[in-house]
Amino acid sequence: MEHPRRTGGSLASPATLLGRHAELVRFAVVGAGTFVVDTAVFLLLENTILEPKPVTAKILAVLVATIVGYIANREWSFRARGGLARPREATRYFVVSGIALLVNAAPLGVSRYVLHWAVPHVSAFSEQVADLVSAQVVGTLLAMAFRWWAFRRWVFPAALAD
Repeated sequence: MEHPRRTGGSLASPATLLGRHAELVRFAVVGAGTFVVDTAVFLLLENTILEPKPVTAKILAVLVATIVGYIANREWSFRARGGLARPREATRYFVVSGIALLVNAAPLGVSRYVLHWAVPHVSAFSEQVADLVSAQVVGTLLAMAFRWWAFRRWVFPAALAD
């Protein structure tokens, strides 16, 4: 049998691909929304009351986004999964999210306190760029991959495995 791309045959339509990966697409949409919440809260706190404490600002931002994420993931992304009692599910969600919070904040901590990408070692602009890249790009991507794996395995299992 020849490959469809080589013979001019049709590949799966976008709708078919979305259907097969609907859970991942919903998880990504929720993630995009919580990324906006996380970024807005982080920038607000880091540039106001928590200016000298960027890691604390990041942790608080992730906590706010985590609460929003639990509701959205439970009610939309993983609505067809589960089977765990809500208190147990919520506990697992917040434990996994707590670990993900550490994963998310670690690159910012390394950037600031190991690599010293902060004023007076670098310009204020460079510090802001380093903070955004380490916290909002590197940290978020690492935490997202961890959450996807852990949520599917422990928080919203396909079948009750307890």
